[in-house]
Amino acid sequence: MGDMRKDYVLEREVIVHPTTKKNTDTKKCPYCPGNESMTNPSMLSLVAKDGMLQRLQDSDDFFVKDWSVRVFESKNPAVSTSPENSYSDLPLYSEPAYGYHYIIVASSKHAETFATLDVEQWGNTLVVIQDRLRWLYTQRGVTYISIFINHGKNAGAVIDHPHVNMISFSNIPPVIEAEAEASHRFLNEKGVCPMCQVINTEMGGPRQILQTEGFVAFCPWAPSHPFEFWIYPKSHQYSFTLIDNNEIEDLAQILRSTLGGLDNVLNSPSYNIVFHNSLNEIDSEIHWHIEIIPQLSYDTGFDAGYGLSVNPLAPEKSAEILGKYSRRELASLVGVV
Repeated sequence: MGDMRKDYVLEREVIVHPTTKKNTDTKKCPYCPGNESMTNPSMLSLVAKDGMLQRLQDSDDFFVKDWSVRVFESKNPAVSTSPENSYSDLPLYSEPAYGYHYIIVASSKHAETFATLDVEQWGNTLVVIQDRLRWLYTQRGVTYISIFINHGKNAGAVIDHPHVNMISFSNIPPVIEAEAEASHRFLNEKGVCPMCQVINTEMGGPRQILQTEGFVAFCPWAPSHPFEFWIYPKSHQYSFTLIDNNEIEDLAQILRSTLGGLDNVLNSPSYNIVFHNSLNEIDSEIHWHIEIIPQLSYDTGFDAGYGLSVNPLAPEKSAEILGKYSRRELASLVGVV
């Protein structure tokens, strides 16, 4: 496991996580069917049989076959529930990086990507994410759960096979804390959720990419990256755990359409997908959403050294291009020529 180190002066923390030796057999993907023994046993494997989804799990001497989605503990976790590391004092403060790290393999097909998964498979993956999220929030020492996807080398993907990372923290990540505090201040001053107001502004506007019955995708007013876009539920919800099966199908459709559009525009770019949720029902300031961040270039000194991004492409132009291709993807998915 890694250790959580604090900056000398700033309220900034980093997980120092030395990587373990990589598998030397590069021909074998640990996430492909037949290679289940290369990972930890699954605690959930979805198997489609007779039009139904069965929820099975591996045992020490048995691995579930013919799965469509598979969940297991990471063999190289960034955090751990085993207290291997110790605390140290300032100015070299560190503490154990406590938490759970799960991998959700989103398809049995190695060549599949999140831009080519069919809507049903996306829906199955979202159901599994939701199930694991609910379980993790019942565990001791879990304050926040990050859900993210790294696709492509520039986005930090080590294995090409489509998969999701879920990592829990005992502390609140800085971006989530800042977002919650800003939303809380706005709510106190204006009496309305800031993002509900933003959604009303962006729907039908020049930065909208696509909308479905329950969700809207748009390029934000001040994006850090070219072609960055966000997906929000139209109604105010504080957590992904709250959406029902119909909303999951709707979300799967807009994710598949917009990622397919992004893939066509940029020819299979690297990107990160991150979920932002509120902390819990009491601290429910954040209007939950998903952010998709294409990684088209490395940060400059301006970005890395001062935290101020320079975006060479206006979000209105990004939305115009993405909207065109995303609508084509949606039309093909629903059978409209």
